[in-house]
Amino acid sequence: MIGKKIKIVLADDEELFRKGIYFLLQREPNIEVIFEAANGNQLMDFLKNNSKHPDIILMDLKMPLLNGVEATKLIAQQFPEIKIIALTSYNTKSFIVNMIEVGASSFLVKNSTPQEMILTINEVINKGFYYNESVMKVLTEVNSSSSQKSILFKQEELTTREREVLELICSQHSTAEIAERLFISPRTVETHRTTLLIKTGSQNIAGLVVYAIQNKIVII
Repeated sequence: MIGKKIKIVLADDEELFRKGIYFLLQREPNIEVIFEAANGNQLMDFLKNNSKHPDIILMDLKMPLLNGVEATKLIAQQFPEIKIIALTSYNTKSFIVNMIEVGASSFLVKNSTPQEMILTINEVINKGFYYNESVMKVLTEVNSSSSQKSILFKQEELTTREREVLELICSQHSTAEIAERLFISPRTVETHRTTLLIKTGSQNIAGLVVYAIQNKIVII
């Protein structure tokens, strides 16, 4: 029996590519594509004028009128509950870091396999973010002085339990998995995660991961 479907919006100006993704996703029993946008303006208009919002947006970076980076910034501010998976042909450090810093929950190159795309979507839904090995490697190389201002935060201010939760978040465990490993309730995990966001000045889980890597709380 299929539960609640994952609602997806596709934002890409290449119609042939977008339609290919559409037909691939529509074959998945737990996924529903609810809208397609050819540029960032169409995407923002849809979000502002419709009460039915997606769980995830597959966001192309290079689009006319309003590109994917700027659209992601706006969505992170106005619709923070929506997860963004950056979708691009450009697998460079600058693109990866830029998208993660503005709020993307994952980064997917266009030559990825259909299986990788489906895995990424499901991981983002289950865990809030998903970074593959190449993305995690890039994050370890980011110069800490050029990213988050929260670097000045003292690690000693994190409790032992908060550090444990943060380490498990960075290992890409879900709330339920963290609760099981630490013998605490999922609600307690959520409380620790909220506290971590406040203490580190991070806006989302992605920011927590960047913070932890840059401060060597976790070693990837």
